[in-house]
Amino acid sequence: MLAEFLQLPPGEVRSRVPTDRRDADAVLDAGAFSFFLEWKSSGSAALVSGAIQQVSRFAAEADGNIVPVVVVPYMGEVGRKLCEEAGVAWMDLSGNAKILAPGLRILVDGQTNRFKQRGRPSSAFAPKSSRIARWLLMHPAQAMNQRHVARATDMDEGFTSRIVAKLVDDGLVVRDPDGAIRPRDPDLLLDAWSEDYDFSKHEILRGHVAARSGEELLQRLAEQLRARGVDYAATGLAAAWRLTRFASFRLATLYLQKEPATSLLEEMSFRDDPRGANVWLVVPNDEGVFQGASTQHGIRCVHPVQIYLDLQQHPERAQEAAEHLRAQLLKWETDG
Repeated sequence: MLAEFLQLPPGEVRSRVPTDRRDADAVLDAGAFSFFLEWKSSGSAALVSGAIQQVSRFAAEADGNIVPVVVVPYMGEVGRKLCEEAGVAWMDLSGNAKILAPGLRILVDGQTNRFKQRGRPSSAFAPKSSRIARWLLMHPAQAMNQRHVARATDMDEGFTSRIVAKLVDDGLVVRDPDGAIRPRDPDLLLDAWSEDYDFSKHEILRGHVAARSGEELLQRLAEQLRARGVDYAATGLAAAWRLTRFASFRLATLYLQKEPATSLLEEMSFRDDPRGANVWLVVPNDEGVFQGASTQHGIRCVHPVQIYLDLQQHPERAQEAAEHLRAQLLKWETDG
């Protein structure tokens, strides 16, 4: 694959064993360049982050003709973002690459994942399991024992122990000598969760309610839900607006504890209309989404961590709103 990228005969790309196995997983000599490869079994955020640390050490000691490269079966969006931010070259065995060095420019994109696994792999971010990641991100500077986490998230201690072990194995959580746990890097934990998160797995009722603005729409829906005694919390663009005042919005998205009654929908003048929807009423696949919810200027909103996750898969200016919210409210070094 590297020979193809460089337009060299395959025989001109030679593999050699590193003199010190701590330096690289493999070295390929191709033309005027030597590629120091650090490979991982998947493109997960945790593994890519670890590989970036390794190749960054190579780069600090390398001359201009040595190119450190992270190699994975398929590099997803989060992995690409991590490499981009670190200025690290990468390629995947599916045929994509971004390798930039003095005198070298390889950019290949658009190849699909050749290594998709059947079924859903074991994940620490399944709907109920993700309560642990959410709680840790809500308290990133606080080391806490597993019993406390289990009680805080209303989960069985045995189940909590298994999920924590998975997070530790994935390099996302560290365990102190006294057994207390905390995120190794809150940004990495959030990125890993974002990569795994799928908003469409919630039950989403998409429809239209006549309103002059998104703000008026949100206010009216919240008042009607409160009057009915329905537990709710806004998310997406509407919640981001409440917390940061970034970007006006048309779509109002609200989590509801249970499926709305027909009488409530009629009172809202809610018309089923997936294509022209300006309202998403969402029954979550786990009630953990309400953890950390708070009232913001009269509207109950989910925690910023949940808003960020949801915005990744929302329309309009959701991606911009997500980055702005993260910069403003998810600055981990100032959390207490």
